[in-house]
Amino acid sequence: MLESRAADARPFSISVFDPQRASAEEWVQALAYWRLRNEEDLPGEPLPDDAHTEHNVRQHTPLHVVHRVFARDTQGTLAGSINMSVRREGTPDYEAFAPFVNVWGGVRQSHRRQGVGSLLLRELLTLMDAQGKTTATSNVHLPESHAFLASIGATEKHRSMENRMIFASLDDDALARWRTKALAPAHGLRLEIHAGRVPFERLATLMAPLSELLEDAPTTGLARAPMRFELEDFRAWYAEIDRRGGEHFLVLLLDGDDVAAVCDASWNQLYPDRMFQRLTAVARRWRGKGLAKGVKAVMLQLVRERHPEVVMAVTQNAEVNAPMLAINRQLGFAPHRHDGAYQIGTESLRAFLSTRPLASREAHA
Repeated sequence: MLESRAADARPFSISVFDPQRASAEEWVQALAYWRLRNEEDLPGEPLPDDAHTEHNVRQHTPLHVVHRVFARDTQGTLAGSINMSVRREGTPDYEAFAPFVNVWGGVRQSHRRQGVGSLLLRELLTLMDAQGKTTATSNVHLPESHAFLASIGATEKHRSMENRMIFASLDDDALARWRTKALAPAHGLRLEIHAGRVPFERLATLMAPLSELLEDAPTTGLARAPMRFELEDFRAWYAEIDRRGGEHFLVLLLDGDDVAAVCDASWNQLYPDRMFQRLTAVARRWRGKGLAKGVKAVMLQLVRERHPEVVMAVTQNAEVNAPMLAINRQLGFAPHRHDGAYQIGTESLRAFLSTRPLASREAHA
């Protein structure tokens, strides 16, 4: 259910949204708000239906806890929201993740420049103080979002871009050459392909080597916990794609039992015209031999064979990852949007909020 309390000396109030206790009417309001915000921030992009969104918000996440807060105007209209995700206590390596909170949300265009953002940031500071968090991270792509985070004292620590490629533009001859070079007998590598799902028994053996490759990905100046793949995440993800339809693809080049290169992608029934590229990585001792191109070529051909309806590939790349960006440009990928990862600590957040009107005394309704 929603727990309301008084807010700043402005016509807005704060509501904490509990997906498991919210009433039917509260869900109607929340779903309408999320639809509107998606349309404002991602115009023209396909959106999941309300049933999928509700299921996604309700489902248990094994490794993280998400705190959701709404701001309402005097008419009860949802004006803005903030979502704060923290590592669930008792999960592996909790202490490494404990200082961090990931934050996303925003304010409706009709309610901007009225103090809603600052009001929601007070909720973030309250959570950080209560749980001992020191660093909040937000990823944004809209110019106004970049400007807002800079204005509150957050620092941009990493830049990335979403790149997109049209399958019709692929050069089949080039893909064949890439595959042949990567699989040259002189390398002595073995190709392993999984289409649809990877058996959990195999996934368990891959968590450590794939995490090592993921950890080697450039993240510029981000303060962060170790990046890793975790089996519990895969269990939750596979349960979700079993429910709504989808496939996971994994292409490996193996040096004995060691992973020399990997390409990881997914297809989602909700967006049947596109493939989502996940991790492509090569172990350091194997770089410079065309393996990244090879596993990408195998992956693209595999997806095209299984899903001829796919017309677009979508991937995310760090702007500092010049080698991967060069490969993607050769494939026909082009920038679609640029994202910034911003971080702010409690003292900077407190300093910003000290310049805003003080919150009134809280009263629980």
